[in-house]
Amino acid sequence: MPDVVILIPAAGKSSRMHGHDKLTVEIDGRPLLARAAAAARATGAEVIVTLPAAGPHMATRRAALAGLDVRVVQINDFQDGMSASLRAGVAIAGSAEGLMVHLPDMPELTTQDLRRVISAFASNPNRPVRGAEETGRPGHPVILPRRLFQEISVLAGDCGAARVLQGENVLLVPLPGRHATTDLDTEDDFKRWFSRRQDQA
Repeated sequence: MPDVVILIPAAGKSSRMHGHDKLTVEIDGRPLLARAAAAARATGAEVIVTLPAAGPHMATRRAALAGLDVRVVQINDFQDGMSASLRAGVAIAGSAEGLMVHLPDMPELTTQDLRRVISAFASNPNRPVRGAEETGRPGHPVILPRRLFQEISVLAGDCGAARVLQGENVLLVPLPGRHATTDLDTEDDFKRWFSRRQDQA
């Protein structure tokens, strides 16, 4: 397996949840953030979780990670959005071959999915890799090769890695169903997802 560090960016404001924190919503008795961290850690890779250094969600998110073998990093510039977590991630990843960005609000991604993307990255550690639906629609997680770390380190604003992936020959890795594209941002998203999950049970 290639030397990949997994970054879980969890320093956001959860601003579309009307005061609630989406990352501490429980699924099968476990906070969403803890589920994502446990799935990532089960790959055997080092896992970094960025948290805001202040604000209403800091303590509850840290508590959700209790007992998990992950590296928690509180970032002071969390107000800068996603780019702050990405900058922190590449700074810590250092000489790793790649940095996987694993969003914590994607409840259908499994350890097997993450391993499949990491295995695809092993075939060419200089090429970005991205999870996708079986239809080819791109999603997450994303692995950024080390050659892009410098470019990521100067990102600014609430932007993800899309800017550095422009013009790149990204390898898409099909994952089951909508694992790669199902994310939960609003209360309505959660209601629909829980309802659909119950119908499929």
